[in-house]
Amino acid sequence: MFEHYAIDTMYAIFRRVGVGERDDLRLLDVACGSGLAVRSADAMGAVTAGIDAAAPLIEIARRRTPHADLRVGTMFALPWDDEQFDAVTSINGVWGGCDAALVEAYRVLVPGGRIGISFWMRGTPLDLRACFEAFAACAPPANVAGMKKTNQIANPDVAETMLERAGFTVVDEGHRISNLEWPDDETAWRALASVGPAVPALDHVDADTLRSRVLDAIAGCRDATGVYRFRNLQRFVIAEKR
Repeated sequence: MFEHYAIDTMYAIFRRVGVGERDDLRLLDVACGSGLAVRSADAMGAVTAGIDAAAPLIEIARRRTPHADLRVGTMFALPWDDEQFDAVTSINGVWGGCDAALVEAYRVLVPGGRIGISFWMRGTPLDLRACFEAFAACAPPANVAGMKKTNQIANPDVAETMLERAGFTVVDEGHRISNLEWPDDETAWRALASVGPAVPALDHVDADTLRSRVLDAIAGCRDATGVYRFRNLQRFVIAEKR
């Protein structure tokens, strides 16, 4: 219900890491969630693999692409041998403080292989900002500090520096404006309640309280027909293994 936000950025990254250029390209999607990137790359001819810490999401991904190599685990200790992949992607999965994940991505890539990562930018449009602020207001202080740390990747040159520290050479960057649409309150709430920043807030306050705060925060994104429409700026950075 939320994952379609990434489609424009995902295809921009695919083009830059070689997906679709040949049918035997081996691609790993890190923090793959329910498998949209895996399924899409598979449809473009790639040999796909993915990893995520959430077992229920991996189960969905497996139903979508049964022949993909999909595993539950951590991006900080990838369960594959060295130089297994031609490309690695992570669509809004690698954030500030995740340097060790990039080191692991470097390890499993072949020499000359490419990685593409994306993340929210600080600029406009960022219609989801008010929603994330509502999550932060209802989350424990320790989690808010963690959110601030992860969002540091949106600052200039942070992603490039992280990639270079891991051994990569940055070769490209860009941005896309993602679009999200939901037809009513209940659909918007269910979708937004599924994202990572909602989890500590839902553990800290009751769901009805959080729902009310989130819907109040996003009221300005609702049009005259009742449809919620969000536009958000995503940036991506592409790097190559030396």
